Amino acid sequence: MGINNRPLSAAAFKRAQQVIPGGVNSPVRALRSVGTTPLFIERANRAYVTDIDGNTFIDFCMSWGVFILGHNNPAVSRRAIEAIQRGSSYGIPTENETLLAERVRDAFPSMERLRFVNSGTEATMSAIRVARGFTGRDTLVKFEGNYHGHADHLLVSAGSAVANISTASSAGVPDDFTRHTVCLPYNDVAALQRYFSEHGNHVAAVILEPVACNMGVVVPTEEFLNAVRLLTSQYGAVLIFDEVITGFRLAYGGAQQRFGITPDMTTVGKIVGGGYPAAAFGGRADIMALLAPDGPVYQAGTLSGNPVAMAAGLATLHQLATSGFYDRLEARSSQFIAELQQIIRDKDIQLNHFGSMFTLFFNPDPVRNFTDARRSNQERFTRYFQRMLAHGIYVSPSQFEGNFISECHTDDILEYVLKSIKESIA
Repeated sequence: MGINNRPLSAAAFKRAQQVIPGGVNSPVRALRSVGTTPLFIERANRAYVTDIDGNTFIDFCMSWGVFILGHNNPAVSRRAIEAIQRGSSYGIPTENETLLAERVRDAFPSMERLRFVNSGTEATMSAIRVARGFTGRDTLVKFEGNYHGHADHLLVSAGSAVANISTASSAGVPDDFTRHTVCLPYNDVAALQRYFSEHGNHVAAVILEPVACNMGVVVPTEEFLNAVRLLTSQYGAVLIFDEVITGFRLAYGGAQQRFGITPDMTTVGKIVGGGYPAAAFGGRADIMALLAPDGPVYQAGTLSGNPVAMAAGLATLHQLATSGFYDRLEARSSQFIAELQQIIRDKDIQLNHFGSMFTLFFNPDPVRNFTDARRSNQERFTRYFQRMLAHGIYVSPSQFEGNFISECHTDDILEYVLKSIKESIA
């Protein structure tokens, strides 16, 4: 490990740019903000990815948190292969859809009814549509730096790769599409209370990441989460927890289990498909009853409930439900975080973390919201990213993303990572 020479990846990127806009199918993969060219991956196993040049890297991005069990988990891959051999898609129901839905409901009791889709964007988009149909209202409240996918009405002060776009929304999104989306500062109880006192009766839904992961990891205050729950209940708005990243990551029952707060609707993704395209949205039975074919809110998808993703999801959740899994992950993560805190002490670097997720902000001041996050020094982060890559470690390639510790990150791997971080920021 510790390789900078990637001629085959460079050539592959040049070829890709001739046919794929920007040479990538998701903007952050281009690695422009960190001053290098993409890795083109050939294979992955456990905590490692290997590029087409034969370089192997410890992966701390883990497909943006998907692989809590590690890449190419044997049980998950076996179930997926078996499913493929029976047929990769039917457009007709399978029993595994019900079995996985039951598993998700067991983990998230707030999701009394749920429906599978193919991506987090689909899940949040659909949940918001149902919430509007249920309340008969139009206004959606979201929070600065929270990213809920690339649906037109959600690209307002969003995090993730959109954080570097200076406009309020993506180009190509008409103002009319976003005029019913109100964006408030994260962790600001006063601003939330003020808005609801003036406009609460018009709010259809409030959507938030219960632990923000797309402006880097930013932990909510208890007061803020309690205020969101109280105000939505008081004014009859639907509270949607976007747990696409935190679901099955922070606990088997996600952030809502950790905080003891029950939302009206929830979206989950990433982990629920075991590495295959799958996500879900769900909530109270009376809200979900509005979905077609039972109700007037339409939502559909040819590949929703795809049999390969359902099989992989079942195999994943089976392992996550085993006794002690999250205790072990939490203990290993806590030890890593404690040592990392010592390394960055007096270094003008902020370490934000929750459970097995963390972000290093190159910022002298605490990061509590999107404004704080955007003050971080991108040049310092770029140097850090490049030095970690030279050590053979692939951290999430944006100042506005989280890093993820998974079961496959052994004590030896984490010790090497800590040593590399110390050398990289020295």
